Amino acid sequence: MDASTKVMRSGPNPAELLSRSGLAQKTVTAWLKAQPQLSKNFPRDAASCGKFWRLGADLAAKLPKKSKRTAEQQAAAEFIGRLSRGLREEFLLRHVDAIYRKLTNNRTKFVRAEELVYDAAKLVPGLTPTRKELAAEDGLMQSEKDGVEIDQGIFLSNVLGHPESGMHLCHAMLRPVPTALEKLEAYLKAGVLDLGTAKVERMGKASVVTMQNPRYLNAEDETTIGPTETAVDLAMLDPLTEVGVLRGGPVDHPKYNGRRTFSTGINLTHLYRGKISFLWYMRRDMGFINKIFRGIAGDADPDELRGGTQEKCWIAGLDAYAIGGGCQYLLAMDYIVAASDAYMTLPARKEGIIPGVANLRMPRFTGDRIARQAILMDKRIDCDSPEGRMICDAIVPPGEVDAGIKRAVAGFAGSGVVSAAGNRRALRVSEEPLDLFRRYMAVYAREQAYCHFSPALIANLEKFWNAAQRKL
Repeated sequence: MDASTKVMRSGPNPAELLSRSGLAQKTVTAWLKAQPQLSKNFPRDAASCGKFWRLGADLAAKLPKKSKRTAEQQAAAEFIGRLSRGLREEFLLRHVDAIYRKLTNNRTKFVRAEELVYDAAKLVPGLTPTRKELAAEDGLMQSEKDGVEIDQGIFLSNVLGHPESGMHLCHAMLRPVPTALEKLEAYLKAGVLDLGTAKVERMGKASVVTMQNPRYLNAEDETTIGPTETAVDLAMLDPLTEVGVLRGGPVDHPKYNGRRTFSTGINLTHLYRGKISFLWYMRRDMGFINKIFRGIAGDADPDELRGGTQEKCWIAGLDAYAIGGGCQYLLAMDYIVAASDAYMTLPARKEGIIPGVANLRMPRFTGDRIARQAILMDKRIDCDSPEGRMICDAIVPPGEVDAGIKRAVAGFAGSGVVSAAGNRRALRVSEEPLDLFRRYMAVYAREQAYCHFSPALIANLEKFWNAAQRKL
């Protein structure tokens, strides 16, 4: 018995549930009868599943928009989604490797996650949403969306869950983005490139990446992710520097009066208003944060056993705070210089999402109990505290972070790039080899997709963030 059949038999009578919503009995019956029995034949299963998903989508389209549905209509929409997603899981369990091979020319072509999901929609209609289907939800509040992007999470989770295909996708996400390669020559000549919400600048033996979203206290959103990844790529591709540095720029806020702050993590106002996509999470954690942690990949296998990455040691300069995603950055760093009045938090419970790769990485710094307190119970960690010193390497007086960074750069540059890269790989192979990261991201992709569209997320943002009253 497959998962979709289990859904039907474990709940109320499907035809009765759907008919209470006002859907025509004839249309409901046609959809339920189209539910396929899966085989090991990919073309046959793709055709039969595609028909079922199309009929399900047509059925759901007959319901009012989410914000105008009755309780019965919303229950019907959720049932259609559950049954369709159960079938997607079963279909992918049988055929994900065949699909991935077709999309990547037998794993000889690298395709990033944000393109792969749309290629999959063309190869197997109904498996993932098309760009047009996502565009239909543009402009909606997060609470008004039906969450078609969850199907992207299911697809990527299954790809990452397959060892060979998952490792190949991790490799694709570690390669330099096209914009970095396009801008590399200009950056090498000028030694500085302002990308708007991120800036990269050569300072002696260091490539300094500065996050610049001052209106939102250096929060992360769709406007920051592309420039930040480009800046990180350029920092690591620069042959004239040996160390990478990550800073937060000065912010526009009366409380800080032009001071630097590190990062407040995901832009919760944008999240509440539906302006953060599910793919944002995957691009961020499989992209530039993992590049900081592992280096940039070329054609060679980036696994630690083969040493196929170009990498540098990274230093973070922590001014004021590292909240949520800001704290997640720190867990990928080699060295952290923090002001004595700075603090860190991972308010995942209040946000209703998974804090990136922190669940995997933070226990290595603080132990399991403190990590659970931070992630599940909003524990604040002051940098100048016993717990804070488990994460931060140098605590300096406020205003002396720049000097602390210079000392750290000098220390790392003195050891040589080859030695630093070799030692980083030797540490990673026991702490977090690429295959362990792949397995974590397989879980993360599915769970984060469901969290992203959970009613609890909206309730949390309204309760803890007063999101309904905040303006863009």
